[in-house]
Amino acid sequence: MQQFLEQAKKSSRLISTLSGDIKNRVLNEMADALLEHCDYIISHNNKDMEAGKMNNLTADIMDRLLLTGDRVTAMSKAIKEIAALKDPVGRTLEGWVTEDGLNIQKVSIPIGVIGIIYESRPNVTSDTAALCFKSGNVCVLKGGKEAEHSNKAIATVLRDVLDKNGLPQNAISLLPDSSREGVAKLIKQDKYVDLIVPRGGEALIKYVCENATVPVVKHDKGLCHTYIDKDANHEKAISIAINAKCSRPGVCNAMETMLVHKDVAAYILPPLHEAFMQNMTELRGCERTREYIDIHCATEEDYDTEYLANILSIKVVSDLDEAIAHISKYGSGHSEAIISENYTSVNKFLNEVDAACVYANASTRFTDGGAFGLGAEVGISTNKLHSRGPMGINDLTTFKFKILGNGQIR
Repeated sequence: MQQFLEQAKKSSRLISTLSGDIKNRVLNEMADALLEHCDYIISHNNKDMEAGKMNNLTADIMDRLLLTGDRVTAMSKAIKEIAALKDPVGRTLEGWVTEDGLNIQKVSIPIGVIGIIYESRPNVTSDTAALCFKSGNVCVLKGGKEAEHSNKAIATVLRDVLDKNGLPQNAISLLPDSSREGVAKLIKQDKYVDLIVPRGGEALIKYVCENATVPVVKHDKGLCHTYIDKDANHEKAISIAINAKCSRPGVCNAMETMLVHKDVAAYILPPLHEAFMQNMTELRGCERTREYIDIHCATEEDYDTEYLANILSIKVVSDLDEAIAHISKYGSGHSEAIISENYTSVNKFLNEVDAACVYANASTRFTDGGAFGLGAEVGISTNKLHSRGPMGINDLTTFKFKILGNGQIR
């Protein structure tokens, strides 16, 4: 492990100095290589899919694991979009001259070696590798064991492109020891690793945060809420709620709990119930909710659960303040939404709810680097420092101060 990370650290010094033109050319070659080796990647993905069936993985996890021609094409497109982004390295963020005549420049630089721990989705391998390379960083990737063959195939394709361009292959590496013990070692290697980004289940995030000596930007669970206010447009509310829950129930920006103002519960819950039934959603609600629709009873545990499945908790609240209090108690700081035509209520919600992304009259499913126009992302950070929300290339940089003098002494 130590020898492997020493080589990664050594490579980071070269990668950090590459020009934007070189990085973009290599990234475009990587994108083309994914398409060229699409059958190779899918054949390895088939091995993971077969193993997933044998291990009785859920339908949602199997969907996240699956690679098709269209999904490989989307991976290639994402890398080209990253290549087209403005280079985040070498930007002068601020500059000034002091009373002593020192010219001080605050300049963006790569972070260095970034360890990324993730589960299920093999497209994360190409996305994060490209983001790290674009921002001048070396990445050490630890994917989930359920995607082992897919991740190796994708990494092999990308590493071959590096090699053809005379660049060190270990600028994009899979952690050689992918066991729990390997992860335990990785997150304590602060001499060689500059940042750990864990994205996955609650247990993984908790373990990394409690045991790492390397700085961590966590990508915690997405326990997202949508609050339907008394002044909501009912058509918008139904459309947004169905999209937020049902478009992809197994992703972190899907709604897990829907809050409904008591004044509109009698009118909005029956049509919502019908729409959710058409989408095969399992509903669980509080006592007031069950006065209007016949569903399972929600428990305290339900409101504290990120289902990552087509299950939804519903709670009728007395007012906006109760909705905000509920989100404050159970929310994970990911994405929260209000549906309302009342300007005062919307602004109160947007200002008072503490989350990385707060929405008015839109689905939480938009919390995504691509949807925000930021390109692909390493993940959705629920940290407050140093990155929050979709974590793109600019969040993979830090800065240094360059001071130009002319003989000054103090």
